[in-house]
Amino acid sequence: MAEREAVGVIGVGWVGLVTAACFADLGHEVVAVDVDQAKISSLRRGASTIHEPGIDGLLERNGDRLIFTSEIADVLDPARLLFCCVDTPPTYSGDADLSRVRAVVAGLRDDGEHALVMKSTVPAGTGAAIRRDLPDVAYVSCPEFLKEGTAVADFLHPDRVVIGADPRDAWAADAVAELYRPLGGEIVRTDVASAEMVKLASNAFLATKISFINEIANVCEEVGADVAEVSRGMGLDARIGPSFLRAGIGYGGSCFPKDVSALKQLAGNTGYHFQLLTSVIEVNELQKRRVIGKLTKHLGSLVGKRVALLGLAFKPDTDDMREASSLVLAARLQGEGARVVAYDPVAEDRASELLPAVELCDSPGSALEGADAAILVTEWPEFGELDWPAIAGRMATPLLVDGRNFLDPDKLRAAGFTYEGIGRGSGAGRP
Repeated sequence: MAEREAVGVIGVGWVGLVTAACFADLGHEVVAVDVDQAKISSLRRGASTIHEPGIDGLLERNGDRLIFTSEIADVLDPARLLFCCVDTPPTYSGDADLSRVRAVVAGLRDDGEHALVMKSTVPAGTGAAIRRDLPDVAYVSCPEFLKEGTAVADFLHPDRVVIGADPRDAWAADAVAELYRPLGGEIVRTDVASAEMVKLASNAFLATKISFINEIANVCEEVGADVAEVSRGMGLDARIGPSFLRAGIGYGGSCFPKDVSALKQLAGNTGYHFQLLTSVIEVNELQKRRVIGKLTKHLGSLVGKRVALLGLAFKPDTDDMREASSLVLAARLQGEGARVVAYDPVAEDRASELLPAVELCDSPGSALEGADAAILVTEWPEFGELDWPAIAGRMATPLLVDGRNFLDPDKLRAAGFTYEGIGRGSGAGRP
């Protein structure tokens, strides 16, 4: 068997660690570098620094092929393909902050022997700018399409792998394609700018679907329709599909908010006003705040009321709280004078830093004890298995706002709850 290509990974956050662990699982020697020495020390011990299903097993199984370091020189010597996986958080203006990408570029050798493979989400034009700074380093845009909670499966079973490169960097594009070919996803070869746009456009479209169905949900509440039934009927149309048609309290996380804003700003920087994305962002922000109205409809003033948040992470199977709906809800509830308590099965450590004024509980029951209302923020499976009739008797007011339409309205009402979903009018509950 031919020796597999060594792979370099720069940045071992969520995307970088999954990328490194999965390439190692495919049989490659992987050298991964990060400036965070504490993170490197933890990974050297085999301890994952993120909560992601499957990652612990990959680290344990491939420890002999994974090298973690804080020195970029350790990566440059064995690997010619350098996967850049640093984060590009939003700036105040909404542009992508490329300072970490620039730091990576500054540390590379312009020796004609390496290729920078950009996994980080960057605006179109970034690759061209990097090539001007490093003319002898090949550049490949290979955006990631991993979803938190299913990232390992997404990497190992991709629906597509987008590879953008200029003709002069064909050798690097070919090498990246060979790395991914065993995984079976369709390989899309294109130019750099188009590859960079694919990622932003994909996330913006998915975010648009979410905001659209949330707008439909709000209309459903006014006319007595059930958005779950509307989504079911819409999703059967092959031109629409069922994905991302689940109404709720809006999207969050590390990708959608950042990428939608970045694309809107990228368009604005060229002189084009992306009106649709402006509305997508506005709808998403307002959707979170509508929950407060659902509470005051039943409780009146929230001053002194105990409100329990069930779930804090932006989605299940992750401890990521970046742009999580819980952050906005907690701030708004506290602004209304409510006492906010919360429970999340894995995000407690991150929540303690981001929500210092929120009382964090060690179980759903303790959070709901004596509560005047509960808001289901994250659809963790364990919330579907709670003894809701018993919980109703322990709450001061058995009022539940199901922010993800995750629970059965009829069962909750039978358990004694006043149930408020999102877009679930008088038709809520399938006949």
